[in-house]
Amino acid sequence: MAQQKSDPNYKVISENRRARFDYAIEDDLECGIMLSGSEVKSLRVNSANIAESYAHVENGELWLVNSYIAPYEPARTWGHEERRRRKLLVNRKELARLWSETQRKGMTLVPLVMYFNHKGMVKFKIGIAKGKKNHDKRATEAARDWGRQKQRLLRHSE
Repeated sequence: MAQQKSDPNYKVISENRRARFDYAIEDDLECGIMLSGSEVKSLRVNSANIAESYAHVENGELWLVNSYIAPYEPARTWGHEERRRRKLLVNRKELARLWSETQRKGMTLVPLVMYFNHKGMVKFKIGIAKGKKNHDKRATEAARDWGRQKQRLLRHSE
């Protein structure tokens, strides 16, 4: 990960920060996405939101639904639809695994991060997740708070 941060082409476009709070992420997967030219240019100026989006398998293909990519102003004549369904690119084996995981009770596909990789290509990190209940969220928050408190105690004791 340290190498990616020093790489000039690596750049996070959009991150779903709420996903780790609302879902227990069991596994994640990197996949590509099919975009039009004006969508890529719009992403280069950092205008996207994946917070309300989700992914699902339909007819043997993986789709990203309800993601927002702002219109690119210089391409307004031949622009793109902001909230259209976009096809995600994974191989057959990964697609079969994702489909079987989502058939289990409570499992869903949540987009975690949209970024440009070291080659300058747009990539998605999709998480296979299970929704958390309120008591699970409270337990996670309590564990995080205890970790912070423990670090403070260790720092002050030295």
